Amino acid sequence: MTILRISPHKPMTLIWWSKNRSQIDFNPPYQRRGRLWSDSDKSYLVDSIINGFDVPKLYLADFQFGQSSLNLARLPYAIIDGKQRLEAVFDFFDNKITLAGNFKHRKHPDLKLSGLSLKDLKRVYPSVADDFENASLDIMSVFAEDEKDIHDIFVRLNRSKPLTGAEVRNAIVGPVPEIIRTLAYHDFFLENIKFGVTRAGDLNAAAKVLLFEYEKQIAATKKTNLDEFAQNSSIDRDKLELASRRVIDVLDVMADVFIPKDLLLSSSGIFPVYYWFIRNIDRDYISYVREFLIWFEMVRKENRERQKTEGEKGLEPNFSRFDTLNRSTNDLQSHIGRVDILDREFSRWIKRINVAAVSSQIGRL
Repeated sequence: MTILRISPHKPMTLIWWSKNRSQIDFNPPYQRRGRLWSDSDKSYLVDSIINGFDVPKLYLADFQFGQSSLNLARLPYAIIDGKQRLEAVFDFFDNKITLAGNFKHRKHPDLKLSGLSLKDLKRVYPSVADDFENASLDIMSVFAEDEKDIHDIFVRLNRSKPLTGAEVRNAIVGPVPEIIRTLAYHDFFLENIKFGVTRAGDLNAAAKVLLFEYEKQIAATKKTNLDEFAQNSSIDRDKLELASRRVIDVLDVMADVFIPKDLLLSSSGIFPVYYWFIRNIDRDYISYVREFLIWFEMVRKENRERQKTEGEKGLEPNFSRFDTLNRSTNDLQSHIGRVDILDREFSRWIKRINVAAVSSQIGRL
């Protein structure tokens, strides 16, 4: 049995943690994305600290006393739980946030503190600033030898919090989550997508297309499907490696098709469909894809507008069916049906522009 020890960390002031923040790994593999809290959330935490209210414990992996294979960043600490709280504290130290407009000091309610930064407090009410800087949080020090124990602690601590399926999968130990994390750092996800990634939307999208490539066909991408894929202890590693290479190849192509923060990629639900559609297009026609997708979305929108005024009369059935399938974005048949419609409409569209190009050439003769 591996060693797992959890004990209270020696009390240290907030100013000490702020000065030593570079000694903390904020992004170990299992960790949630940062910057999830709004400024008002952060200000509320600072309010709680200044007014002496209880703040939930933080958990840090403590690597100070011996070498550990888990210490990937080679730092004394790695955050397990409490990342958003530490970010809020450090943002106040950096004067990036201020006290809320309705802030009231519990012991001295007559003080006018609302809207002040820490820098302002030091100048106008130095004793309040001192109270904040010298406050301490309850921090638990975790020593573990097995990565699974660290991941288990993270998931257990966040069990009652609104973790997304992708965030929970990211905390699983195994080759699939590791490759998903690598894929999420592809330039396509960093530059081209417009859908949100703060709740691991990019990890979720990468997991879906990796599953497609692993199965060598379109697959259902519901939470249960992705969880089973991530937790598969008998995964074929060679097959998985080949699948990941194929994903990278297709993402390279997609990075050239789409523009930075492309409006066509505003929804994560359409991404796997675009992926499989582009994956199977003849490379001679890749340069036409974005223009086609813009046309397709325009006609689809016009079709919806006609439905509002004319009912079912005069509607284009392919576009109406695409909208219907789009309501169940993770169903197998939804993926298959939408890709099929894109394939057929693209073929028709290419023929039309080719005919138009030939007619234009004849007209010049």
